Amino acid sequence: MAGGRWGWVVVAALWVALPAWAGEATLSLNQRKLVTLHATLKGESPAERVEAAGEALAVALAASGPDRVERVALPGDPPAVRLKLNDVVVLHLVPEDLGGARSSALLESAAVDVERRLRVAVAEAREARDPRAWAVGLAVSLLASAVALGVLWGLVVLRRRALKHLLRHWGGADASTARPWWQVSGEHAIALLRGLAGLASWGVLLVVLDVWASVVLRQFALTRVWGERAGDWLLEQLLGLGQAALGAVPGLLTAGLIFLFALGVQRVARGVLERVERGEIYLAGLDADTAGPTQRLVSLVVWLFAVAMAYPYLPGASSEAFKGVTVLTGVMVSLGASGVVGQVMAGLSLMYSRALRVGEYVRIGEVEGTVTALGVFATRLHTGLGEEVSLPNAVVFSQPVRNFSRLVEDDGQYMLHTAVTIGYATPWRQVHAMLLEAARRTPGVLSEPVPYVVQTALSDFYVEYRLCAQGSRAAPRRRAEAMSQLHSHIQDVFNENGVQIMSPHYLADPAAAQVVPAGPWFAPEGEPLRPPR
Repeated sequence: MAGGRWGWVVVAALWVALPAWAGEATLSLNQRKLVTLHATLKGESPAERVEAAGEALAVALAASGPDRVERVALPGDPPAVRLKLNDVVVLHLVPEDLGGARSSALLESAAVDVERRLRVAVAEAREARDPRAWAVGLAVSLLASAVALGVLWGLVVLRRRALKHLLRHWGGADASTARPWWQVSGEHAIALLRGLAGLASWGVLLVVLDVWASVVLRQFALTRVWGERAGDWLLEQLLGLGQAALGAVPGLLTAGLIFLFALGVQRVARGVLERVERGEIYLAGLDADTAGPTQRLVSLVVWLFAVAMAYPYLPGASSEAFKGVTVLTGVMVSLGASGVVGQVMAGLSLMYSRALRVGEYVRIGEVEGTVTALGVFATRLHTGLGEEVSLPNAVVFSQPVRNFSRLVEDDGQYMLHTAVTIGYATPWRQVHAMLLEAARRTPGVLSEPVPYVVQTALSDFYVEYRLCAQGSRAAPRRRAEAMSQLHSHIQDVFNENGVQIMSPHYLADPAAAQVVPAGPWFAPEGEPLRPPR
């Protein structure tokens, strides 16, 4: 039966789209869209009209002989156009199908376009049953596949040879050699070129696969529409990217000018503040200690203003996606940066309050050492015992700071003070004299200002004496070494005078004073030190 013979063609090629919304339905044949109907005609909805047109197409395609597509204009108010295939009426087009425009010229133009699509779809439906067309399409597809594989293989070989040549050319370059910022070392150049080669390879692969898919799908009637869409998709994407890039050029130029102006302002401010830091010029409220932090703050403010001014000119700044990412970033920064902001504010407070300076010897909590760096987030100290301690600025700001260098007369000097506890049986004047003698023996302790001793406490079992002196440039740079020498001489002087130091916890008076008796305190080189008898 003729209808049965064409049944599989109609089932495979005819697609009637369900209405996307009320009053709309699309008629398609062989995956190719013919027309979208909107009007209700003679009591039939657009979906019913599309269903009737599909049945008419099945009947018309069942006829043998050459296909005949006719377009007949029907006068009236409103006008209409009738489309026939092999003397079978397929559908009628009315102005309401075009959105309600009652122009005969517009209706005729739309009917001509539908007639052209119908001719192409009918020809493809006939071609789908032609074995010769299938054989030719398969042969062309195999040839296109072979060409695509050859191109991809050649691309792989070319990429390997190019990378080998680059390895031979750049492999011997010294990565540790200092270079200008616009040059890169051999190792970095190879990594950069590998990335560029991989990116270019993926781009060529995408183009080759798109062209191959377009060529292969176009060889068969049932997939020709997909092949046309594949080629059009890549072309549309490339054109869209090109148009977007061209459209972004004015905004990028404006943003670039804003950033260049910000860079100029930053350089001018940095030059002025560096001269303030060197003491060449004077600005009210600024000195060498605060010029550095002020320079960083000015740079931050300038670039924040530059970003705020350039933001509207950046590509995609007005898109909803860009706005959503901006809001999400702001929320994340607000939730996660509270501790960071606290550290920054504490660091700025330390800098502008001038509580610390680089090179000063301080004690912060239980940590004592020389200040080597006063940063925005942390303060670093060298303890003189082979350690570098990094203290968060919030911790430094919340603890008392003892500065041993601020009140000295010259830079690089520091205060030395230590405490001993001596029993009440020892005259305090003798203790004062012994501590001052120990200070006199210690290298690097200044005689001017004169060292002095204060009695800081009268405890239950002993008196606490504190020796205060000032280290000179002859003293060790590390205060820990200077204190070690001072403690050594204090022990020597007290042992020579037979006075017991009661700094350990006092329990009871011993039978004999706990001092080191006179004797050979230093043994000749190579001989063991023996205790005196």
